[in-house]
Amino acid sequence: MDDASLARLAELDHRVSACRACPRLVAWREEVARTKRAAFADWTYWGRPVPGFGPPDARLLIIGLAPAAHGGNRTGRMFTGDRSGDVLYQALYDVGLASQPTSVSTGDGLELYGVRVTSPVHCAPPANKPTPEERDTCRPWLVEELRLLRPTLRAAVVLGAFGWQAALPAFADAGWAVPRPRPAFAHGARVDLGGLDLLGCFHVSQRNTFTGRLTPEMLREVLRTAAKAAGLP
Repeated sequence: MDDASLARLAELDHRVSACRACPRLVAWREEVARTKRAAFADWTYWGRPVPGFGPPDARLLIIGLAPAAHGGNRTGRMFTGDRSGDVLYQALYDVGLASQPTSVSTGDGLELYGVRVTSPVHCAPPANKPTPEERDTCRPWLVEELRLLRPTLRAAVVLGAFGWQAALPAFADAGWAVPRPRPAFAHGARVDLGGLDLLGCFHVSQRNTFTGRLTPEMLREVLRTAAKAAGLP
C-alpha cells in the first residue's frame, strides 16, 4: 500500500473516532466512560467510537458486531480488554496471525500479521444491541474501510448473524459481487464475492464460548481456512 493509501486509512480511523451521528450511542458510551466499572476505576476510558485495528495492507478482515462497553469502549481498540477479545486473540495467536495471545491495552505491543479487525457499528451499544437504524447509519464507515482495503483484501471472517447482515450490503456498496438473494448466515458458511472469500463464524461472545456452541478449535479452523484463502502463511 502506498503512502497516500496509508494516509487515507489513518484519516478514516480519525474521522470514525470523532463520529457523533447516533445520539443514543453517544450518550451510552460517554455515560459508561464516566461511571466506569469498579474493576477499572483507575482507567481513563476511551469513550468514543472505536476504529479498526491492524495493518493497512491486510489480506484478511475480521468483522465483529460492536465494541464492548468495558472492552473497546474502555481501551480504544477493537476486541481489547474483554472476554470475547480474549478468545479471538488467543485463536489468532494459535494460528500464527498475532504476535501474542492477549490484548489488554493499546500499548501492550500486540501486532496482527496480515489481519485487520473492524465492526459494522463502532460505538458500544446498550445491551450489546445496536438498532437497525444505528447499524445503517454506521455502514458508510465500513464501506469506506472496505474500499481502502480492497487492493490487498482477499478474505473476510464475519462473527455472528448481526455482523453478517450488516457486512453483506457493505461489501456490495464497496464493489464486490454479493449474490442475490443474499446468502444466509451459518457457522462455516463460505461465499465467493468475486475475488474475496467471505466466511461465517459464530460470534466469540461469552454466551457462545461458555456454552460450547463455539469452541476454540472451531474458531481456529475458520481462521485457518480464511488465512489460506487470503494467501497468508
